Amino acid sequence: MMRRRTTLLTSCTALALALGATACGGGPVAAGGGDKALSGQTVTVAGVWSGAEQKNFQKVLDAFTAKTGAKTQFVSTGDNVSTVVGSKIEGGDAPDVVMVPQVGVLQQFAKKGWLKPLSPTARQTITADYAPVWQNYGSVGGTLYGLYFKAAHKSTVWYSPDALAQAGIKPPKTYDEMLKDGHTISDSGLAAFAVGGEDGWTLTDWFENVYLSQAGPQKYDALAAHKLKWTDPSVVRALTTLGKLFKDKQLVAGGQKEALNTDFPGSVEKVFGPKPEAGMVYEGDFVAGVAHDQFGRTIGKDADFFPFPAVDGGPAPVVSGGDAAVVLKDGKNVTAGMKLLEYLATPEAAAVWAKAGGFLSPNRKLDLAAYADDVTRATATSLVGAGDSVRFDMSDQAPAAFGGTKGAGEWKLLQDFLRDPSDPKATAAQLESAAAKAYGN
Repeated sequence: MMRRRTTLLTSCTALALALGATACGGGPVAAGGGDKALSGQTVTVAGVWSGAEQKNFQKVLDAFTAKTGAKTQFVSTGDNVSTVVGSKIEGGDAPDVVMVPQVGVLQQFAKKGWLKPLSPTARQTITADYAPVWQNYGSVGGTLYGLYFKAAHKSTVWYSPDALAQAGIKPPKTYDEMLKDGHTISDSGLAAFAVGGEDGWTLTDWFENVYLSQAGPQKYDALAAHKLKWTDPSVVRALTTLGKLFKDKQLVAGGQKEALNTDFPGSVEKVFGPKPEAGMVYEGDFVAGVAHDQFGRTIGKDADFFPFPAVDGGPAPVVSGGDAAVVLKDGKNVTAGMKLLEYLATPEAAAVWAKAGGFLSPNRKLDLAAYADDVTRATATSLVGAGDSVRFDMSDQAPAAFGGTKGAGEWKLLQDFLRDPSDPKATAAQLESAAAKAYGN
């Protein structure tokens, strides 16, 4: 789930940005004004972040304070953003701004009438500086409510350069090549992939990348909105493709049983830890943070990535996720909250966290040349350069009961499929049943 994927995990990310010319233009920021016009006011911000991520976001909030004079207070919600924010609204203690980690939750908030439409200043900045796809994901019913401040690139396969070199292979260009290379890695003494199946969200990410490349963006969008049933042949085909990987004991470290007992950090450890068991691990750009911070790997030298490869002749997928800033109508300081959102829309605000590390921005005005290393630049180039071909994480667009609940819905059913991938049609039928109940259709 994005709640975990870009919150708990990206906090470790060691990818860093240098401050580029675009980010530090020297003039006052339109949103902040630089005139301390908000002195004496306080903006309350709620979000899932904790630990290093919360500290880095606080640097952004401190920069806002330096420009406007407004004080800020951050409240960590944990994973259950919707429940916590709803309770605060009912209790008369609504935050001014919420950093929402799911499209589905943003849509839920908007439909409940909780959100303030973005100001003309914010809309103008977002229209100019963000690809339309990010505007669409921040909109409900044609009204723009959310600014995607922080993004994740979730179509990256991370590998040990030593493992690939030992096997005599180079990063593959297609999914079939990746599986073939995986057998070559296995022959050299390591399993091909570490799979973190204990965390069901990792399996949804696997499915989404295969499905987007194989079925195409139109069907991806239809399935994400449940306008296409999960019993569609395209879903069965993607599950069949994924099942070939899951059931191949040469490809999955420890086989299916061990994969189901391995969480996401554990899957990274199996590749980049002190006793490697696999040559590759699929997940988002946040893998780099775990590899660097927990296992001391130098990104670009001891750990590198290649784009998730094209499946069956389709285009290479670019699946993303992110955290959107929204302003609540019931906040105590809605005006100052909107000024914060206007500031977050600027490349200067993005640069503050970017310099601290563990951050990717969908803001096109944050010059790609400002990225401090080749790996970060490649990740950002792929994400921003994909433009409107980017697709937001499908499970994060779904109702939480289907796409984001441990032990239920898509998470559980894909774990069951990892355990026994012998009947893709049956799994597709179970997914459709769960989806129909969660979507109410």
